[in-house]
Amino acid sequence: MSRRRTRPSLGIGERSELLATALQVGGEELDPTSTGAAREVLGRVGERWAIAGGRTVVALAGATGSGKSSLFNALVGEDVSAISPRRPTTAESGAAVWGDEDAGELLDWLGIANRHHVALTEANGGLDGLVLVDLPDVDSRELRHRVEADRILERADVFVWVADPQKYADARLHEDYLRPLRHHDAVMLVVLNQVDRIREEGGVEKVAADLRRLVREDGAGDHEVITTSVRTQRGLGDLASRIGAVVGARNAAEARLAADLRATASGVRSAGVGERTPDFGEQADRRLHEALTVASGVPVVLDAVDRDYRRRAHARTGWPFTRWLSGLRPDPLRRLRLGDDSPGPAGIAPSDVRAVLGRSSLPRPTPAARANVQLATRRLGEGVGGDLPPRWADAVLEAASPAEDTLSDALDQAVVGVPLRARTPVWWSVLGALQLVLAATAVGGLLWLAALVVLGWLQLPVEAPFWGPVPVPLALLVGGALGGLLLAVVGRAAAGVGAARRRRQVQHLLHDAVDEVSFRHVRKPVMTVLDRHEKTRSLLEQAAA
Repeated sequence: MSRRRTRPSLGIGERSELLATALQVGGEELDPTSTGAAREVLGRVGERWAIAGGRTVVALAGATGSGKSSLFNALVGEDVSAISPRRPTTAESGAAVWGDEDAGELLDWLGIANRHHVALTEANGGLDGLVLVDLPDVDSRELRHRVEADRILERADVFVWVADPQKYADARLHEDYLRPLRHHDAVMLVVLNQVDRIREEGGVEKVAADLRRLVREDGAGDHEVITTSVRTQRGLGDLASRIGAVVGARNAAEARLAADLRATASGVRSAGVGERTPDFGEQADRRLHEALTVASGVPVVLDAVDRDYRRRAHARTGWPFTRWLSGLRPDPLRRLRLGDDSPGPAGIAPSDVRAVLGRSSLPRPTPAARANVQLATRRLGEGVGGDLPPRWADAVLEAASPAEDTLSDALDQAVVGVPLRARTPVWWSVLGALQLVLAATAVGGLLWLAALVVLGWLQLPVEAPFWGPVPVPLALLVGGALGGLLLAVVGRAAAGVGAARRRRQVQHLLHDAVDEVSFRHVRKPVMTVLDRHEKTRSLLEQAAA
């Protein structure tokens, strides 16, 4: 066993639940090959964990000529080449069982029909609970032999890798079996068998050290290599003692299943999720907001708000004798079916028209504006998901690219829902009242002068009062007219300031509305994908810990 052997920090059920939840949350964005393998592992773990009992399955595995079958017979203590009424072939695994506890269910699950019961004695009492399996050669030329060996290795609790001095560095053993088992060092033993063939002095230690180095470089753990020889009986007692210690601990099955889950979670994580979950890029988000603002017609609405404010201000504060001209100008907001929602002459309000048409009269986005929106959403998706695995990156890009009509309608409704007119300013009423007073003054002076002209034509002795050198009627006429015109100029300047302020207020409201559409239709779907990625990554990380 490796010196790094520790008891799993998480229970099998908890670790399985973490992995299963990660597969469910990750869904189609995970690599299908690794998720398929993970589901197979979860099924196998659940089956093994459900089998009651304290049995430990130890599999002897090795290449052709490593002497594992002879080692198997030596551990059993007798020749068990015929361990069932039907003589097995080299394609079949055989099992030896120590102890009286029923191992039928476990052996049925392993799919081993060739079974041999070993009677417990004082010498082998430490192996009570052991199920020792002799596998076909892992490098057999017969495919069915290798398939059988791989099938049992997937289900065994402990691996005993048997190598011989001639083939201990065989690439197949290291690349296909040891390197993928970097999480299984706690349930492995490494044996260098047939050491009696090494004639060189100190050669056994040298070869064992080299084998230990190769296994360590494989990432399968730093194992003390057990040197054995069936012919000379060297190391057999040490091997039996090591196996007995594993069996006696009664935790090998749990350790193996935990290692399987850790390795599987690690594989799914490396193939299916990124190292970290990216954040939104402020620059891409800003470009998206600007593109949606243009596409939603916000500049058109702001210009209409500006013109509407000035038109209404002039209608309330302008020179009474010219303000009627404002009524001849079309209402810029009503033309867009925005602003005032009061019914028209036919009793139909703009909201009624919008309910039928489904949108305002804002001009539809130009091809350039639509292309700008598509470009901004694509850049946002590519910028956020660029560092993620392809499936997650595609999911982010799809989430960031809603249907064009859906986004266009949402923007239109957002603009329609913004109040574009505020309460009538007080200064409009004040200036309007002053204009009426000045207009009445001018009209009064004009009528007075007209009366004086008529009376003079009738040669009636009537004289007009004077304010200094100026007749009072003339002063009233000229003063009222000039005062009204001057007040109209002041009102127009104030209207410009008020229109700019109202434009800024509406702009802020419209930008908030566009930002809400951006959040609901682009950023929130992207954040949902990123949240799933982060949750999947975290679950896999916990399952692989």
